[in-house]
Amino acid sequence: MKFLIIIPAHNEDKNILFCLESLKNQSYSAYEAVVVNDGSTDRTREVVESFVLQNPKFTVKNLESSAHEPGAKVVRTFNKGLEHVDLNNFDIICKFDADIVFPNNYLQKVNEVYEKRPKAGMVSGLVRIKKSVFEKNLAFDFKDEKRQWIFENISSRNHVRGPIKSYRKECLEDMDGLRPVLGWDNIDVMLAKKNGWEVITVKDLWVKHLRPTAYKYRKQKAEKLGEYFYNIGLNLPLTAISSAKSSFKNRSFSEFFTTLRTFLRQKGEKQLSKEEIRYIRNLRWSDMFKNK
Repeated sequence: MKFLIIIPAHNEDKNILFCLESLKNQSYSAYEAVVVNDGSTDRTREVVESFVLQNPKFTVKNLESSAHEPGAKVVRTFNKGLEHVDLNNFDIICKFDADIVFPNNYLQKVNEVYEKRPKAGMVSGLVRIKKSVFEKNLAFDFKDEKRQWIFENISSRNHVRGPIKSYRKECLEDMDGLRPVLGWDNIDVMLAKKNGWEVITVKDLWVKHLRPTAYKYRKQKAEKLGEYFYNIGLNLPLTAISSAKSSFKNRSFSEFFTTLRTFLRQKGEKQLSKEEIRYIRNLRWSDMFKNK
C-alpha cells in the first residue's frame, strides 16, 4: 500500500525537523509526504525547503497566513495539501502534526494492520509526552529505558488522536472528508463507524509529542466543549447531560454553565447532514447507557 502523508505546519521551526527526519528514516518506504506551511512567521519555511531539497519523497506547499480557527484551520490546511496530489496514486491518507517524532517502524506497523484487516478504516499508535525536559540527542530513541515518556491522557487509548490520523482512502471518501470545525478529530471517528469501518489503535506502537495538547484555562476548555457539542449536532438534553458529566469529572460547577451557555450561543451552519447528526445522537445515548 502507498501512503500519502500531509503535514500541516505553522511556526514549527523548533520541532518539524525531528518529525521529517523520523519519517525519512521509516523502514517502510512506499510513501510521499507533503508539508503544507500555513503562513509561518518563523523559520519553518526555510527549514522545510532545505530538507526537501535533499529528500525527493518530500514536497512543500507554502500558503498565505490564514485566520486562527480551532479545528477549522488545520483541516483546511490539510485539504490544501490534498489539492496538490492525485489521490488515485495512494491507498492510505495520513494527517500528521509537525511536532510528532515517529519510531522508524511506524508506517510498517500501521500498514500491517491495513493489510490484515480489510475493514480497518482508521489506524494509529498511541501518543506519549515527556515527563521532563526534551533531550534532543535522544529524539529518535524509542527504548525509553528510564520511562520518561508517558501516555498523553486526554482521550481513550482506543481513540485515533488528531496528531497521528491515518485513513484508508475509501473510508475518508465514505466520510466525505474531514469537517473544518472544532471537534473534527472526534467527528471523523464517529463517521467512520457510521460507514461500517473499524477504528484501531496499536497499543504497543507509540510516538513522541513534542508540544503536548492542553488548554491553558478551564473556562476556555468549557467554551470549546460547548462549541464541540453544537458541531456534532447534540440537542439540548444531550448537551446538558454531557456537560454535567464533564463538570462533575472536573469538579467544577461553573464549567457546566459555561459549556451550556456557549452551546446556546452557537449560530453557525452545521457541517453534518441530518442523517449523520441522527447517528451521532443515537451513538451518544448508547454510550451513556454503556457507561452506567
